[in-house]
Amino acid sequence: MTDTRRRVKVYTLNEDRQWDDRGTGHVSSCYVERLKGMSLLVRAESDGSLLLESKINPNTAYQKQQDTLIVWSEAENYDLALSFQEKAGCDEIWEKICQVQGKDPSVDITQDLVDESEEERFDDMSSPGLELPSCELSRLEEIAELVASSLPSPLRREKLALALENEGYIKKLLEIFHVCEDLENIEGLHHLYEIIKGIFLLNRTALFEVMFSEECIMDVIGCLEYDPSLSQSRKHREFLTKTAKFKEVIPISDPELKQKIHQTYRVQYIQDMVLPTPSVFEENMLSTLHSFIFFNKVEIVGMLQEDEKFLTDLFAQLTDEATDEEKRQELCGAVVFQVNFLKEFCAFSQTLQPQNRDAFFKTLSNMGILPALEVILGMDDAQVRSAATDIFSYLVEYNPSMVREFVMQEAQQNDDDILLINLIIEHMICDTDPELGGAVLLMGLLRTLVDPENMLATANKTEKTEFLGFFYKHCMHVLTAPLLANTTEDKPSKDDFQTAQLLALILELLTFCVEHHTYHIKNYIINKDILRRVLVLMASKHAFLALCALRFKRKIIGLKDEFYNRYIMKSFLFEPVVKAFLNNGSRYNLMNSAIIEMFEFIRVEDIKSLTAHVIENYWKALEDVDYVQTFKGLKLRFEQQRERQDNPKLDSMRSILRNHRYRRDARTLEDEEEMWFNTDEDDMEDGEAVVPPSDKTKNDEDIMDPISKFMERKKLKESEEKEVLLKTNLSGRQSPSFKLSFSSGTKSNLTSQSSASNLPGSPGSPGSPGSPGSPGSVSKSTSQMAAITTKGGLVGLVDYPDDDEEDDEDEDKEETLPLSKKAKLESS
Repeated sequence: MTDTRRRVKVYTLNEDRQWDDRGTGHVSSCYVERLKGMSLLVRAESDGSLLLESKINPNTAYQKQQDTLIVWSEAENYDLALSFQEKAGCDEIWEKICQVQGKDPSVDITQDLVDESEEERFDDMSSPGLELPSCELSRLEEIAELVASSLPSPLRREKLALALENEGYIKKLLEIFHVCEDLENIEGLHHLYEIIKGIFLLNRTALFEVMFSEECIMDVIGCLEYDPSLSQSRKHREFLTKTAKFKEVIPISDPELKQKIHQTYRVQYIQDMVLPTPSVFEENMLSTLHSFIFFNKVEIVGMLQEDEKFLTDLFAQLTDEATDEEKRQELCGAVVFQVNFLKEFCAFSQTLQPQNRDAFFKTLSNMGILPALEVILGMDDAQVRSAATDIFSYLVEYNPSMVREFVMQEAQQNDDDILLINLIIEHMICDTDPELGGAVLLMGLLRTLVDPENMLATANKTEKTEFLGFFYKHCMHVLTAPLLANTTEDKPSKDDFQTAQLLALILELLTFCVEHHTYHIKNYIINKDILRRVLVLMASKHAFLALCALRFKRKIIGLKDEFYNRYIMKSFLFEPVVKAFLNNGSRYNLMNSAIIEMFEFIRVEDIKSLTAHVIENYWKALEDVDYVQTFKGLKLRFEQQRERQDNPKLDSMRSILRNHRYRRDARTLEDEEEMWFNTDEDDMEDGEAVVPPSDKTKNDEDIMDPISKFMERKKLKESEEKEVLLKTNLSGRQSPSFKLSFSSGTKSNLTSQSSASNLPGSPGSPGSPGSPGSPGSVSKSTSQMAAITTKGGLVGLVDYPDDDEEDDEDEDKEETLPLSKKAKLESS
């Protein structure tokens, strides 16, 4: 659709009384069956989607403002506005609205804004109009009383506004203002203050257009200088004409743009400095003033954006090295003014439709905003740098890839010291604010720039690889310089509050890099020995900084990366942590909890290399800590690891038992039994796999002691042992061969019944190779008695039944083998 007359922007008023842009489209009015009436429709110019569908309600108050705005309320606290590109289009839609409501299109408001009681409405309607007193010096008090009495009633406010418009009353009042000033009539000036303030509260665009015109605005400001509540008048006009100077370093050729800038600055000054702070009851009575300023700013920025010559010349002169310093300072003044507008528009642009926002930022980029920011950030003026930082933040938040691309391109031409990103880091480091407010903002921007989550990946290149390579080569040394400079000794060389805050910010960013940058940050930390330098800060008197250092190490340990682990062990980097833990003493605080949590993580995750390193080097310092079981648990982990290392065969045996993969038969059972006897039971961590649940709670020492004695007796009597091969029929098959040796002191008979179903991993357990229903299963009914002859007599081996009571009886017999041993015999 090419008709620009109907081209509009749709706005809604948010909770903060600011207008949000909902999109650009084309408006039409037609009958909508669903709404049962004539309605306003706005379809987006980008995709034709419906931005607005609003029925023209006969009782809704529509306002026409500034020739190109129509404002109304759909419901309580939901205001809408249509901003037209052309006045003709606004007039057409206004006529449609007035036609539906039966109003004359010459009015600027179609209905009363607030309902009144029937009695008050009848009284007001009985009089045809409001007659104003003649505009004379002697009647100023009467006029002031009339204005004040009209404000509470919406109908009377409407009639007063119409009377002021139709009779040109405001200009007459301003003529009297000059007379009063010439006569030094203070009483009359006080009355004029009340009258003009009351006119502001009428909240009418038509009146504002008169008051803010070039010929009237300074007189209006003059009237507002004479506040009766103040002992002396203010000098607002003197400030605006003498102190506030408007310099055109680069001439603005458009007179309309120049006039709009002057008007907006003065109206903003009235709102912020001249008018008293509105009360709760007056807040909404100045909404039209807010809207007037807002849409003026939108119009100004739009004009600036379209004036390519102005922006091009401005940025070109600013970045031209030939420009002398005095001229450059003048340019900075102009840039501050423009940047303040651009900054506000950038904030406003966050609510724009994507295509409009893209167009705005592309214009800034094409005009050279980033090189200009580089120059501005290098200047001494704090106000200029602050404005540049704000603009930079909007650019980063909108399109970080655009900023990354620029800084990588300039790195090919410039030294590291003058790169834009390094200038940002330097301003962060040199922030003079005791609370480092600016540094916090800049650190957030750096974090956005180095965040891989918002980096693009295309078929030809990966932004993450390219930018992170650039950042670690050209910028990381600038970021870590304060950290390295402050950690050359065993404790921080500077430990004041501001330095500690700065180092904490740097550590936060480094911690973020550890989590997201993998090998880039790993190489940097290990090659530059960064972790050792960071842990020096554990000795800081500021707890928050010591915790930041600890959090940095905890993030590294959390990766469970053996490269990091070897680096930590080689440099003994647990020593500062253990020292801090011991120095903290018995105090139950965040430091205590954070350090214990780190060691607990190592224990729970079973990080073997770090466990061994901690116990071997720091156990003596930590063994007395018994209010938590963390360190004793680490010691136990360490001992278990050492036992497994001493008995490597155990891992393979445990794997076999756990996976139930070998089948017992006559050919293999002898070798397996020998392996069982030759394996140290202490290393059988997975012994639960062959121990009934009732025995899992037994103390390890209670079980291991009789087994070790048994093994000693076996070795002493090995020369006297005989081999006995007992064969019985198991379901018609040849029974397995047992090659067992017992000492003469062993009880001659061990009897029980089969308990295969109770013993995990045993032939009759569910899911094992010998369970019912699986190949090679053996039923309980076919289990046979087995007897073993030794030098001391006959020992009977019987499969244990699935009977808990008989198990308990066997446990009570002193001479009976330990139940864990029985289980192993059965499973074999």
